[in-house]
Amino acid sequence: MPLRLILRNLLKRPLRFTLTAGALMMAVFLVCVLQSLVVALDAGVREAKSDRIVVQSAVSLFVGLPLAYQSKIETVEGVERAMKMQWFGGIYQDSSGFFAQFGVDTDRLLEVYDEIRIVEGSLEQLRAGRTHCLIGKGLVQRYGWEPGSRIPLQSQIFTRGDGSPWEFTVAGIYESDSASIDENTMFFDFRYLEETLRARGETEIDAGTYILRIAPGTDAVRVMAQVDSMFENDAQRVQATSEAEFNAQFVSMLGNIPFFVSSIGGGVLAAIALAVLNTMIMAGREQSRDVGILKALGFTDRTVFAVLLGQSLLLCSLGGFLGLGLARLASGPISMVLSTQFPGYEVTPGVLGQAAAVALAIGLVAGITPAWRARKLEVVDALRGEA
Repeated sequence: MPLRLILRNLLKRPLRFTLTAGALMMAVFLVCVLQSLVVALDAGVREAKSDRIVVQSAVSLFVGLPLAYQSKIETVEGVERAMKMQWFGGIYQDSSGFFAQFGVDTDRLLEVYDEIRIVEGSLEQLRAGRTHCLIGKGLVQRYGWEPGSRIPLQSQIFTRGDGSPWEFTVAGIYESDSASIDENTMFFDFRYLEETLRARGETEIDAGTYILRIAPGTDAVRVMAQVDSMFENDAQRVQATSEAEFNAQFVSMLGNIPFFVSSIGGGVLAAIALAVLNTMIMAGREQSRDVGILKALGFTDRTVFAVLLGQSLLLCSLGGFLGLGLARLASGPISMVLSTQFPGYEVTPGVLGQAAAVALAIGLVAGITPAWRARKLEVVDALRGEA
C-alpha cells in the first residue's frame, strides 16, 4: 500500500516530477564527470612505480640536461637503466592535433617502462628505422593510424630550417597496464632528433629528463641523493625525484584543479539539494489533506512518515540512476575529447558509488522535513489543509 501511494503522489504532478528528476540526473552526471577528471589527474601519481626515478634540471623542467650525464648516472649503485626523454611538442595538421611525443632510447624503453605492451608491430621494427615510432592505441582510435601510417608533425620547439614537417612512420602500437603511461603518446628514436639537429650545425643537444630504473631492494632516497650530489658543481645541477612526486609536480603546474572542480561540483549539488527540498516541501503541503485522510483511516504516523520520505528517496534514486547511466554511456566520447588534457579519463565504479550515495543523501535530507511535518500533523488540521 505505501509503495502505491508513493508512486501515485509522485505522478500527481508529472511535469514537476519530470523536471526535478531531470535536474537531478544532470547534476549527478556532472558530478561523475568532474570527479572522474580528478581521478584521472591523480591516477598518474597513484599508479607511479616506486622503482622509477626522474632526473630533471634543478632550475626548471624546461632546461635541458647534457647527454654526457646519462653514462655518469648509470655508474650510481642500484641504477639498472637510465633512459633519456625529450619532449618534442609536435602538432598534427592543426592546433587541435596535439598529443604527447617523446624522443627516447628505443632500446631501453620497454626495460624502463615495463607496463608497455606492443600489440601490433614489434620493438625490432621500431628500432629498424630512425623515423619509426610507437604509438598508443588511444591515438589509433583518434586518428585511425596503423602500422605503416606516415605522421607529419610540425614541432613548436624543434623547427626545421626549410619549414618542412618532421616525418614519422608507425612501426608499432602499444597498450599500457598502468595510468602512469597513457595510451595517447608517441615514442620515437631520440637519435632521429639528435642527428637532424647536428646535421644543421647545432652542437649542444640536450635531453629533457632522464628516467632511471633501479634494482629491486635499492634505497631510492639514497640513489636520488647521490645523483643530486654528483652534479652539484657541474654545468647543470639536477633534481632527482620519485616518479610519483614528479607526476604530482606536473599536475600542480595545471593549477589547483581538484579544488576548482570540487567547488563546482559542490555548488551544483547544493543548488539541486535546495531544489529537491523545495519540491518535497511543496508536495508535503499539497498532500496535507491526504495525510489527514490516511490518519483518519487508521494509518500510523510512521506509515505517513515513510510515504513522504519514500517519495523523496524514489525521486532522487530515479534521477540519480539516470545520471549514473548517462555518465557511463558518455564516458567513451568524453574520454576521446579529453584524451590529451586528461589521459586515462574513466568513470570508475568508485565514482559511480560516490555519486549514487550523494543522490540518496539528497533524497534523505530533502524528504525528512516534509515527512516529519506530516508525522506531527493532527488529523483535524490536516483535513483543514493546514500544513
